[in-house]
Amino acid sequence: MSSSVDKASSPQSPLSGQNVVYVGVAWSVLSLLFFLLFSITAPGQESPFWYLIGTYVLEILPFLAATLLCYRNWRSPNIASGRNVWLGIGLGMLCYLIAGLLFGWWEVVLGLDPDVSPADLFYLVSYVFLGWGMVLAVLPRRLNLEMWQWATVAAIAAAGIAFAVWILLATPTTPDNANANIPPGATQETVTGTTSPQASTPTASGEASPAIAEESEETQAPSWAIAVEDTLSPLSRPVNFFYIVADVFLLIIASTLLLAFWGGRFAQSWRMIAAATFALYIADMGFKYVEARAVEYESGGLLDVFYVFSGVLVAIGAALEYDVSSRSRRGGRKRT
Repeated sequence: MSSSVDKASSPQSPLSGQNVVYVGVAWSVLSLLFFLLFSITAPGQESPFWYLIGTYVLEILPFLAATLLCYRNWRSPNIASGRNVWLGIGLGMLCYLIAGLLFGWWEVVLGLDPDVSPADLFYLVSYVFLGWGMVLAVLPRRLNLEMWQWATVAAIAAAGIAFAVWILLATPTTPDNANANIPPGATQETVTGTTSPQASTPTASGEASPAIAEESEETQAPSWAIAVEDTLSPLSRPVNFFYIVADVFLLIIASTLLLAFWGGRFAQSWRMIAAATFALYIADMGFKYVEARAVEYESGGLLDVFYVFSGVLVAIGAALEYDVSSRSRRGGRKRT
């Protein structure tokens, strides 16, 4: 009689590795086309509301799927890499899911674009859980890597650290650095030249002009949200520093995992996890690169599609690990 584990991992199961791979590839292609077609806007214009909602949906659903599939791995007694490994990765996916929902609410509903928001708390914790899970996957294994493999890890680490250091050095310490190369006279001329009497003075009835009223409506947000933003704003630099260090650490661990499982029975699933880490690194470093150039970042940029890829790859890796572990368990019972 087939067990529930066998049924869950059979090819006919909706959550089989094969089906998850098909859905993940289709979701990634759809997301890439969506970003390519609609992420570019005319100069001075913001992305439409429906586009922002679409990007959040495309990103959040893969992390939800990854969380559920990692939870299934943690619940399975047959998982080969260790249940705590997938508990850590699954908690990381869950925190990233919550952070994405919070950040979307903060940006889309409240209309705020802070340097640090409450979502960053969950983003930070997600890195801790992801690092914990990946380290647990490495610790029980003897890393008998060949020289070329160690050289590959060292090269990836050096490149990741060098790029991160360059971004840290290039990131402006204050918002005023964005105008550091503009002469004071030119700045003053620009500001005074673009200010019209109609936009800066009240009307004859004593009310503010329509331009000012419209601007105040667009920037209106709850006072508590603005207070939270002001409170968290001084933490911007240390939080960004943590993100960069955590990304580099995960990049090194992912490279080591990829080579440690190279050619093994579970190589395919951990290739997906390593690729997910690389995608997360590219998305985060792309954001930091834009910030280092003192360019105002807007959610929904083309590089944000790598966040979608990261969630999809973790979901695929979890499903493949479950299938291989279940098949190995059934094969062992048949031989006894």
